[in-house]
Amino acid sequence: MSQLDQAKALAIRGLRGLAGFAKGLKLSFKDIEIGFDYEPEAGLADNGDLEHDLQALLEQVGLAARAAGTVLVLFIDELQYVPEAQLAALITAMHRCAQRKAPVMLVGAGLPQLRGRMGNAKSYAERLFDFPEVGPLPDSAAQLAIRKPVQDQQAEINDDAVAAIVAATHGYPYFLQEWGKHSWEAADTSPIALEDVQRATALSIAALDESFFRVRFDRLTPSEKKYIRAMAELGPGPHRSGAVAEILNRQVTALAPTRSQLIVKGMVWSPNHGDTAFTVPLFDEFMRRIMPNNDWR
Repeated sequence: MSQLDQAKALAIRGLRGLAGFAKGLKLSFKDIEIGFDYEPEAGLADNGDLEHDLQALLEQVGLAARAAGTVLVLFIDELQYVPEAQLAALITAMHRCAQRKAPVMLVGAGLPQLRGRMGNAKSYAERLFDFPEVGPLPDSAAQLAIRKPVQDQQAEINDDAVAAIVAATHGYPYFLQEWGKHSWEAADTSPIALEDVQRATALSIAALDESFFRVRFDRLTPSEKKYIRAMAELGPGPHRSGAVAEILNRQVTALAPTRSQLIVKGMVWSPNHGDTAFTVPLFDEFMRRIMPNNDWR
């Protein structure tokens, strides 16, 4: 934006604000050191109060974006892991931009507990943001997600093969990709048949177990693994905390710290008071595979 005549002055002031905001940061990558071409402007986003400074910075950049006839969009993944004080500062800054009609947008992605965390950080967050839920695809969309890439390669897949993939994946997009990939590789000729999908299922599950599921499992303490395994014993969920405690022969209050830590780690969430659900689809099946016997009790 600093290269556009109509926005140059405002954009340069935004860069000065950024320099002041980040003056304490020392960033480098290999032999590249990241710095700023402009000196900080005293009093602009540099007083050390994150909530105040972030408001001032984004407001100034929003003014430059408006003058340039463009928009600034921030994309943040895993937003549920942002500490509450920082999350509150971000929400406040976006609220200020909305009040000033500055063209600054936030697109965040996170686990289901994100809505509650943002509400705890700032009570007006639920009015400021939309919270669309991204879950499993409906059957028609899941079938299209399998059929179209196959047809784009001038090949076909049988109806029963598509139905088997949709049933195995429960319509979750990433799992559809895995099953689709392995089914394609398992088939020698077109059309892809049910037998190809059946061979691909074992490969897909093994791939997920070694990567997608395993990386989450390895982050858990022994007590957390037991809690998750008890949930898996009950099925996909959600489950009442009392039912999990009964499986473990423990009091709900004694297990509350473990449950809380699992929520912090993003392994489970609470869709309703007293309920606990997996954040990762099919994780109950993985837990029964990796801890198959009763030794975990």
